[in-house]
Amino acid sequence: MAETPHKAGFVSIVGKPNVGKSTLMNALVGEKLSIITSKAQTTRHRIMGILNGEDFQIVYSDTPGIIKPQYALHESMMSFVRTSLEDADVILFVTDIYEKHDEDDVIKRLQYAQVPILLLINKIDQATEEEVKEKVAYWQEKMNPTEILPISALHRTGLEYLFERLLHFLPEHPAYYPKDELTDKPERFFVSEIIREKIFLNYKKEIPYSCEVVIEEFKEEEEIIRIRAEISVERKSQKGIIIGHKGEALKKVGMQARIDMEEFFQKKIFLDLYVRVNENWRTDQRLLRRFGYSE
Repeated sequence: MAETPHKAGFVSIVGKPNVGKSTLMNALVGEKLSIITSKAQTTRHRIMGILNGEDFQIVYSDTPGIIKPQYALHESMMSFVRTSLEDADVILFVTDIYEKHDEDDVIKRLQYAQVPILLLINKIDQATEEEVKEKVAYWQEKMNPTEILPISALHRTGLEYLFERLLHFLPEHPAYYPKDELTDKPERFFVSEIIREKIFLNYKKEIPYSCEVVIEEFKEEEEIIRIRAEISVERKSQKGIIIGHKGEALKKVGMQARIDMEEFFQKKIFLDLYVRVNENWRTDQRLLRRFGYSE
């Protein structure tokens, strides 16, 4: 009896901020790998999530939301998007029920893609059947992708059919990663992302966008993991806001992050948080390289 062909490939998840890409990524992989907040530009890196089966391996890439770069950090974020598109065997272009895509340069870039493009209209749970039909017609005329699939990532509506279509389009290929791997990122990365998520949830205006988290120490013992993390801000006034009155704001971030980390690692966590001023780090190429944003 002939052996079943093995399929493997890279699936790039792209779209503008706030269309639900990270929720989709986590739903497709079955683990919380991408941080989720209501604020735009939460995802800054390309995060790979690996889904394995007996005869397939899908390597999903969640990328930063597509924006027009304003400074060096944005340029680096968009380079992750470009690399993801170049590697892709299938592209998932995520929009939502509310969006009309005005950035024609993105549409043009995707129109030249040599791989299948599945256009996903997310958040259909918030729309009528007629509104969904109108949106499908709009995107069919605007872009004419390989297929248009209405979904709700939050409620997992349409994801089973999406998975079937992805398997259909994946090339025959051996697995790219060991079958027990879930992601290409190290544990330290997810620790920093958990802390960043709590910063986004607890602070307003420009504060979350001015913060970066670096894990200075990660010591895993038999029953506990000891972590020392540094939160970088751009100005001294921001440091005061992050710490808060009598350190209460920073303590709250640490407490929330520790709870998530203990769930993630299934171990007791000791977390030390510090705040440091690195002036204008978002435009400093040296610091951006240190923070992992070099191409």
